[in-house]
Amino acid sequence: MTEKRDFKNINYSGSNKAEDVLEWAFSEFDPNIVMACSFEAPILVHMAVAINPDIRIFSIDTGRLPEETYQCAQDLEDLYGIKIEWYFPKYDAVETLEREKGVYSFKQSINARHECCGIRKVEPLSRALAGQNAWITSLRKSQSQSRIKISKVEYDEAHGGIIKINPMVDWTQEDVWQYLKKNRVPYNRLLDRGYMSIGCSCCTKAIEFGGTPRSGRWWWEQSEHKECGLHQNNYSI
Repeated sequence: MTEKRDFKNINYSGSNKAEDVLEWAFSEFDPNIVMACSFEAPILVHMAVAINPDIRIFSIDTGRLPEETYQCAQDLEDLYGIKIEWYFPKYDAVETLEREKGVYSFKQSINARHECCGIRKVEPLSRALAGQNAWITSLRKSQSQSRIKISKVEYDEAHGGIIKINPMVDWTQEDVWQYLKKNRVPYNRLLDRGYMSIGCSCCTKAIEFGGTPRSGRWWWEQSEHKECGLHQNNYSI
């Protein structure tokens, strides 16, 4: 493990190509860098293993993922010869939540849903990022209004001041589909059924005609609430 660094003054001035951002990230932070993957449209996995076959890829299993998500993960492992590092919520926290508030407490209010997401997603993410200097995500501005200000390289205050790298920040949904098809990357088959953002099976559905990419997530809430807490307290550098 390398010594913890202060990244507030780090600067990325390379090209906007996702592959170039990854190249820079690996040269700057390897081996203390990990990639998050939700197995929706795992383009960055395809890019990353070509650049750095030893890249660590992790995902969070909330206990409520759709079968199609697990299948996509397995397809990636089989095709690219990688091993996904799975992180799970603490079982005692899940047991307490469901015993005291029920299995559908997340539908009762915004705070209740954030509590569930905090247990099933946010806390496991903190363990996945412990000891790291940087992490890579597939966040895109076009996914929602709440993500319109994200940038390719950010200072992640919420996770101890590490660097958060978003190589696909400017990609559109059309860009995503073109890359998937051109490179024959395995993807979550729920995308073929009208899903555009995939999380827990009980909190995700296909979008309705004219809906935004994340309108199928927590569809009983207002659009400004469409985040789970994994991505917060960051600022561009």
